[in-house]
Amino acid sequence: MRGAAQSLKYLLLAAALAYPLMPFRDVYVLHVLVLIMVYMVLAMGLNILPGFCGLLDLGFVGFYGIGAYTAGLLTIHYNMSFWVIVPLAVMNGAFFGVLLGAPTLRLVGDYFAIVTFGFSELVVLFLTNEIWLTRGPLGIPGIAPISLDVTWLATLMGIDERWRYAFRGEVPYYYLAMVMVGLVFLVMTRVEDSRLGRAWLAIREDPMAAASCGVNLFAYKVIAFAVSTGIGALAGAFLARWTLFISPDMFKFWESFLVLCMVVLGGLGNIRGALVGSAILIALGEVLRVALPKLGLPAETRFLAYGLIMVIIMRFRPHGLFTQVAESTMQSSLIKDLRARIAARRTA
Repeated sequence: MRGAAQSLKYLLLAAALAYPLMPFRDVYVLHVLVLIMVYMVLAMGLNILPGFCGLLDLGFVGFYGIGAYTAGLLTIHYNMSFWVIVPLAVMNGAFFGVLLGAPTLRLVGDYFAIVTFGFSELVVLFLTNEIWLTRGPLGIPGIAPISLDVTWLATLMGIDERWRYAFRGEVPYYYLAMVMVGLVFLVMTRVEDSRLGRAWLAIREDPMAAASCGVNLFAYKVIAFAVSTGIGALAGAFLARWTLFISPDMFKFWESFLVLCMVVLGGLGNIRGALVGSAILIALGEVLRVALPKLGLPAETRFLAYGLIMVIIMRFRPHGLFTQVAESTMQSSLIKDLRARIAARRTA
């Protein structure tokens, strides 16, 4: 059974790699697939807070916007390369994450959620009203596409010319998005099995028990917030250089809610579930966008469908669709021992 699952995984990966090169490929499908992968990165980033640390973050979209505007402004004003902008955007997102998290991570529950929601609204207001910097509601158009300098290849071939490959169409962005998802997934799986990831999971299970075991709650929460917001800023930087236009309307609270739905749908603390939840909700949204007008309903009705899905999930699958996969991430002997101690403490 496991061998069949591995074979299916490699088959799907081969199909994903080959599809953009097929003559029957569709530009709209490629666009939707790239959008799905952007949300996969966002879902994996947000999953760190409610999934690993038990912190409800309703302002994640604010850091998504920070990353996008960092990339857009640096491109417009300084014509910087995307490969230089990416680490700057990640560091900028992580910086604002620490700036917000340091004074607020001592809050718990609804109080922390309200603060993060307020931050996201503050970011949108700043982007809308500071016209001198962001052009306000007009947004930032004319962002240059991603380009790749391959002059070194021409030099190896003995050609004295500057070679630069500019991304055009959806195909190069599709493969770059796949690389981005793969790298974030690899980092998250490594972090999950590290001492840092185990500390986050211990905080989620029982903060008091984790503190009694020597876990510095505040320090580990700040690190989680910085990593999460940095990943959100990475997705924003990619979005700015992919769509070539950004505006404050692209970073409203609805985006935070949508990403949170993806995380909950896949299973809190489940990295693979976050990927599947992103694919399901984005694909469903595109299907409803096309189907609802044909039924005489406005396309915005799809938001009701998202709410209905969340109600059904909370009622029948409160731990997400893939609880077995989520439980498999807790097979570490250290985590099992900690869970046993917590259970014994609760029953004592």
